[in-house]
Amino acid sequence: MNVNTLVIIGYFILMLIISLSFKKMASKSSSDYFRGGGRMLWWMVGATAFMTQFSAWTFTGAAGKAFSDGFAVTFVFFGNALGYLVSWWWFSHRFRQMRVDTPTEGVRARFGKTNEQFFTWAIIPLSILTGGVWLNGLAIFVSAVFGFELPLTIWITGISVLLISMLSGAWGVVASDFVQTLIIAVVSVACAIVALVVVGGPGEIVENFPGGFIMGPDMNYGVLLVGSFLFFLVKQLQSINNMQDSYRFLNAKDSRNARNAALFAMALMSVGSLIWFIPAWSSAILIPDAAVEYSGLGKKARDAVYLVFAEKIMPVGTVGLLVGGLFAATMSSMDSALCRNAGIFVRSFWSPIIRRNQPQSEKGLLITSQVVTVINGILVIIIAQLFAQLKELSLFELMMRVATLLQSPILVPLFFGMFIRKTPRWAAWGTVCFGMLVSWLVINVFTAQWAASLFDITLTARERSELTTTMTVAAHLLFTGGFFCLTTLFYRPSAFSPVERENAEQFFENIESPVIADDQQGEFDRIQQYKLGSITQLMGYGILLMVLIPNPLWGRIVFLGCAASILLIGYFLKRSGTLKHSKTPPVTAK
Repeated sequence: MNVNTLVIIGYFILMLIISLSFKKMASKSSSDYFRGGGRMLWWMVGATAFMTQFSAWTFTGAAGKAFSDGFAVTFVFFGNALGYLVSWWWFSHRFRQMRVDTPTEGVRARFGKTNEQFFTWAIIPLSILTGGVWLNGLAIFVSAVFGFELPLTIWITGISVLLISMLSGAWGVVASDFVQTLIIAVVSVACAIVALVVVGGPGEIVENFPGGFIMGPDMNYGVLLVGSFLFFLVKQLQSINNMQDSYRFLNAKDSRNARNAALFAMALMSVGSLIWFIPAWSSAILIPDAAVEYSGLGKKARDAVYLVFAEKIMPVGTVGLLVGGLFAATMSSMDSALCRNAGIFVRSFWSPIIRRNQPQSEKGLLITSQVVTVINGILVIIIAQLFAQLKELSLFELMMRVATLLQSPILVPLFFGMFIRKTPRWAAWGTVCFGMLVSWLVINVFTAQWAASLFDITLTARERSELTTTMTVAAHLLFTGGFFCLTTLFYRPSAFSPVERENAEQFFENIESPVIADDQQGEFDRIQQYKLGSITQLMGYGILLMVLIPNPLWGRIVFLGCAASILLIGYFLKRSGTLKHSKTPPVTAK
């Protein structure tokens, strides 16, 4: 058994410990399972907010884009940073102040029951598609490292993620996200430092990147990059600050912690946006043929560039740590989505419709939620297998097509609906249907090639891809967003029942009223700090053992530095959560 396999085994043991450690905290009620009862500290919530925007796709599809095209890939991630900054300013605490357990309960309060059902059956299938992209990206790496067949790898990794997600609900998901953030951080920083030393510094990357670092190859029209940058800012702003993705902040213990979580995620995203891609940029200079190392992956071959860098440049054992980081990135996104989907299905369909006349106990709801999690996980695995057959598409292109063509129409009303109040009943679902028409027109009629013909120019394949993404985002901003805004012209208060008007008024009153933690919260704070401090130290000791791997002195120093930083964080967490809490936490409050 080689070193990389041992590292992966150690990683899964750690994830199992996290799930078992927090299992009891998710066993009291369905609210505990879906969102930790709204009891979590800002650094846990901020970590999960960060990690849900950071999947294995970052190390695969996005890294492949950085390897071939240079700086442009950072546009997506700077958009994330801006999104979390705006979230800190306006959205995050208002999401927490909706005072709901699931996003679609917020949709029901804001838009009514019909829209709740519409978005239930729009959000769940879309998140399954997105989960399939994430899992496919992870499986590409794992398959390349261990030499397994891709379908087998998808099933093994998918079931592993599913089991860990099911054990402890939101508590285990968010706790593992925090630990996984540390794994991502040490892997990224270590690889970035080594890459900069070997390549000769950032100046060498800028000067010697093939085809130009800023523009990259096959890019003749700089205005396309400017447009791509501007519209990615808008897209990611909506992707983060919408009611569908509000579940990140529903976990926070109060309004202030929700805002701090957004600020923490913004800081991580800002720093990481540059650090993550330094190895890929360096590889374009140091290992220009890296994309052919795994030619069997077709057009996805360049998506394994991070793996090639770890194999050829980094010390022995880094590949195992990197794959652990990839598991971390995928699990954090996929398990959050699985937990959210279970909550949406149970609270917005199963309980109010299927079991309307036979209400279930909290224990029954928990069992149902776990069953739904399993079904969702299996569907994600099947979709990932289908995506694996699309070798003519890179992971970056695949992710952008799913996100811009399918996700954007759903996000528009869930973003604007937070502050545009006077809309008719059909505004939300009508906007999504109109947005799907917009997507279809961009794909089939008003294509990038059509736009190029207007100016009588010829575009490269990369330019067509950039323009397609930009046109789609712009179309949804101008037309789909404009459609939702124009629905206010058809608003008639008399069209709503007194109950519907009261619910909408209560929704907007709630989001302006701060949530303040109760007197029992201190005990939950200490539990989170102590448990995660202990688990973080355990991970640090595991990485410290990697110093024993036969490596040059500099390689041992890399692992020593990684272990020391994690042990220090674990020490301060554990110290702040000294064991003064009772073994059984009090009943969760709303």
